[in-house]
Amino acid sequence: MAIYTALPEELSEVDVIIAGGLSRISPIAKQSINPLILQPGGTTGCVVAARLAEADPGLSILVIEAGANNDIPLVSVPALCLVNLMPTSTTNMFYQTNTEKQLGDRKLIVPSGGVLGGGSSTNLLMYSRAQRSDFDSWGTPGWSAEEMVPYLRKLETYHGPGANDTHGSSGPIHVSSGTYRALKSENDFIQAAEKVGWNEIDDLSSLDANNGVQRAMRYISPDGKRQDAASRYLHPKLQDGKHPNLHVLLESKIVRVLFDRDTKKAAGVEYIAKSAGAPGNDESKNLPVQKARARKLVIVSCGALGTPPVLERSGIGSPEILQRAGIPIVAETPGVGHEYEDHELLVYPYKSSLSAEETIDAIAGGRRNVEELLKNNDKILGWNTQDITCKLRPSETDIAGIGAEFQNIWKRDYASNPNKPLVLMSLINGFPGDPSIIPAGQYVGISVFTAYPYSRGHLHITGPSPSDALDFSTGFFSDPDDIDIKKHMWAYKKQREIARRMHTYRGEVVSGHPPFPPTSKAACIDNVTHHDPDSIQDIEYTVEDDAILATWLRANVGTTWHSMGTCKMAPLANNGVVDDRLRVYGVEALRIADLSILPHNVAANTNNTALVVGEKAADIFIEELGLK
Repeated sequence: MAIYTALPEELSEVDVIIAGGLSRISPIAKQSINPLILQPGGTTGCVVAARLAEADPGLSILVIEAGANNDIPLVSVPALCLVNLMPTSTTNMFYQTNTEKQLGDRKLIVPSGGVLGGGSSTNLLMYSRAQRSDFDSWGTPGWSAEEMVPYLRKLETYHGPGANDTHGSSGPIHVSSGTYRALKSENDFIQAAEKVGWNEIDDLSSLDANNGVQRAMRYISPDGKRQDAASRYLHPKLQDGKHPNLHVLLESKIVRVLFDRDTKKAAGVEYIAKSAGAPGNDESKNLPVQKARARKLVIVSCGALGTPPVLERSGIGSPEILQRAGIPIVAETPGVGHEYEDHELLVYPYKSSLSAEETIDAIAGGRRNVEELLKNNDKILGWNTQDITCKLRPSETDIAGIGAEFQNIWKRDYASNPNKPLVLMSLINGFPGDPSIIPAGQYVGISVFTAYPYSRGHLHITGPSPSDALDFSTGFFSDPDDIDIKKHMWAYKKQREIARRMHTYRGEVVSGHPPFPPTSKAACIDNVTHHDPDSIQDIEYTVEDDAILATWLRANVGTTWHSMGTCKMAPLANNGVVDDRLRVYGVEALRIADLSILPHNVAANTNNTALVVGEKAADIFIEELGLK
């Protein structure tokens, strides 16, 4: 297997370098992170590498990854995915923001996948696709929904409901129910959602279905194994003996791209081998910088968090940013790192009457022996705890109640496009956080994120070294008319009405909800002993309640780990960084292939979009290299 932690001399020059080594690791202590869905960083790079090797086994390809290999049970066993999402995770990297005044003067932590395969190796495995109008909104030749359908089909072997005109049957990624479902809570949520106004839909990932709930599909094979990009695309090529020119260098951070001074052609990369220092210690300033040369292409695939710093350290970006950081300018591309975007996430915990076999709480809390479960290949191991996914729009009554500013936005951006949901929601069968902070028991969580936030942040370097601090702000809830927070206020009220209509509901975990006063009709209930969901009436929220809710949302909103849009595929004049062929403006032989290139957001968990961008990008590069 051609996997290295130190690059052999004979591989110091190759045809194509795929730079997937994220640029910075921020050490964190006991900080709280929303334990849900990871932004894929190395996902797209794995797809591109495998497809290029497949197109021409003689093409020498070097993949550089900052993390370790992903061939460990923490990755392959779905039920252990929550361990990857904890602050103590060794499989993820963490980016810390500036203090964000609009978020209660907090510094947020945004994780990104830190092993081979990126976020696809450490996420919560939720299968979710963008809407048809999402692709079409990009307005980019070759990237419309109809043009992307062949790639959506190519990447998957789909074992779920729905028509096969958009789903694939022979791709490397299996999509199934896995080996376990908590049917009691699943059915309970569906009946409760129907009472609130949303019906069950067979396939919310058809590109056209919307405004309903679905029994979730997962990136889990029918025999219960995670379907990540490294295991399904890259490892088979490394192991089959037919692709001797495909190589992977692990534990190496990309510093910058190297250019020929006269032609501005990308000629290779500089990187720092982490294996030269203590893992987890940021000793970049003291470690030797090494070089790898590329004869044909350099493809940066560091993700929306990692790619902008690499470009800026390479001299590509805003002249003002580069000059302040002491970087010589190679190409003036002001859009680099300019419009950071993420889905803004809140997760709400509830007490439940479910049994120990119907939630992940006993495993997460150490009350079930994981070694014994692994030894017996227990079916619960092929479960990701999420059995329901939702794409939801408000009713006309809801719209009228959200306010005049929102009504204007709705008329402009949503009313004429029923393909666009306002929020995405999921049911989590277990406590959605650190199990050590709550009493042992059975819990469920409801996660909510807005599909198309209006808020924007930024991500820039402050110096030439990977160890220099980043100027990073998410910008959550910073849009001028507070539309994003109004959406979340509506979503909080709706998810709570669904939870209260579930037969298994036994009260809120009060610490995970706004502190409404005991005299308010909105006051949370810590323990419900006698519950009749058929007698439930909607909670009435006062102006004072709404103020408490808004303040609490600002103090608790976090990342969905769906970072994107920091190197957009758009015209240079519109803050674009790459064109429709993923060519970086102002230089030659440099390409980007990751979620940083998305021109507009998608109403989906972003793993599928990262995979399909990889498939499309690979086709572009194969054609460009004359392999097709």
